[in-house]
Amino acid sequence: MIRPSRRVFLKGVCACTVIAAGATRRAGAREPAAMAPPAPAAVAPPASALRPITGSAHPISAAERRARIAKVQALMEQRKIGALLIESGASLEYFTGIRWHRSERTTAAVIPARGEVLIVTPAFEEPSVRETLLVGGDVRPWNESDNPFAAIVQGLRDLGVRAGPVAVEPTVRFFIVDGVRKAASGYEIVSGDPLIRACRMIKSPAELALMQTANDVTIAALRYVHGHVERGMSEADLSTLMNDTTVALGGSPEFALVLLNEASAYPHGSLEPQTVGDGSIILMDCGCTVEGYQSDISRTWVYGEPNKRQRKIWSTVRRGQEIALETAKIGIAAGELDDAVRSYYEIEGYGPGYKLPGLSHRTGHGIGLDGHEPAYLVHGDSTPLEFGMCFSDEPGIYIPGEFGVRLEDCWYMTAGGAQLFTPLAKSIDDPI
Repeated sequence: MIRPSRRVFLKGVCACTVIAAGATRRAGAREPAAMAPPAPAAVAPPASALRPITGSAHPISAAERRARIAKVQALMEQRKIGALLIESGASLEYFTGIRWHRSERTTAAVIPARGEVLIVTPAFEEPSVRETLLVGGDVRPWNESDNPFAAIVQGLRDLGVRAGPVAVEPTVRFFIVDGVRKAASGYEIVSGDPLIRACRMIKSPAELALMQTANDVTIAALRYVHGHVERGMSEADLSTLMNDTTVALGGSPEFALVLLNEASAYPHGSLEPQTVGDGSIILMDCGCTVEGYQSDISRTWVYGEPNKRQRKIWSTVRRGQEIALETAKIGIAAGELDDAVRSYYEIEGYGPGYKLPGLSHRTGHGIGLDGHEPAYLVHGDSTPLEFGMCFSDEPGIYIPGEFGVRLEDCWYMTAGGAQLFTPLAKSIDDPI
């Protein structure tokens, strides 16, 4: 999957049923004989009969989170870094369990190279933040009139970090970094990216189990939706049905991108309204979370009978997926998977490189608590593949003015090569 801001496709889509519009007839009135009744709008079937399949999913334990903290502390000791600063987001959840949104009010954690975690959060949010804090430590609330950055600096000093390098998680916003710098001049702010990558890129068995469940939910939901597509349905109809089905199966919908007809030629679609008709390309790119861990699966098929060109391009994309997986070996650079797919596509007449018609985006991306994580299956990414890394595999082909095909499954690295969470699509006739 590739995301500019795909979650916007979910906003405003909350109804499961589309109600057909029509004029109300007076009792006893008779329609003119020559006038056909208006065709009803397509109605998305309810998914209420489905049952959750997430009952065996177990959240990451406090013990595993403490082990993560111990690992990053050992890395900081090796690099002579005094502490790691993290704000609300996936990394805060990864180390502490805290699930908290970002706003202009700073909630952050300081993980020292030695000692307990320190949490700084608005005073009125403290009870809520404590609900998901799983690793203990010191929680320091700040009031609305206080300076939260002064509280972070005081926390660093109390933890024995009075000067020297302090690492900052790569997604921490500038105003927080700037605020810490202004509150104290004795620290050298350095990138925490190497620390985060060393921890989060390698998934534990517990993480892989949650990702497996998330992928199970998404593929099951796609299977249900595939069997209930009707002529006249819009992209919003299918997106709503996908999200409702995901909820019924026990997942939390993360995105449900639906591209129909020519819109499928553009990786994130078009503003032009599209509906399902005979011969329509249907491209669905969907994912959910289970205990925070994400899935990401794409399927493309045709409503009705595919033509020869659609079949050929679909099969080419499917072979591209196989080539990426066959190339994956321990120690090989992540970017080499992208190179291998592009070499095949060029032989088939697409490209070269990222040019259209062809594959205009990377072959895949890391995935875990975030939908997009390092490393990336893109030309030039030299990150060596390691046991436990997780990726998407999505080498689409896009033909502007016509249509596009994207197939996507997630997989993880083992000693013997790539291991899929979900089987690859069988054919354009049997895509799930």
